[in-house]
Amino acid sequence: MFTEVVKAEYVDGYRIRLWFNNQVTKVVDLRTSLKGKVFEPLKNLNFFKRFTVKYNTIEWENGADFAPEYLLSLPEA
Repeated sequence: MFTEVVKAEYVDGYRIRLWFNNQVTKVVDLRTSLKGKVFEPLKNLNFFKRFTVKYNTIEWENGADFAPEYLLSLPEA
């Protein structure tokens, strides 16, 4: 079974609550994951908050996203 994000909601700071298709729900902190040019705009919290669930993961309007397997592997924040 492929890992998929089925729902996501902003919590605070750089933390997002994620619901996965394997019944796991967790809050992850992406602050230290924002590395590289595509993630630079996400360091602005107003931009960071504007994500959507698209293609089975979270994505931002500039095309930045994280693999759902990576998100699942992050520790609970």
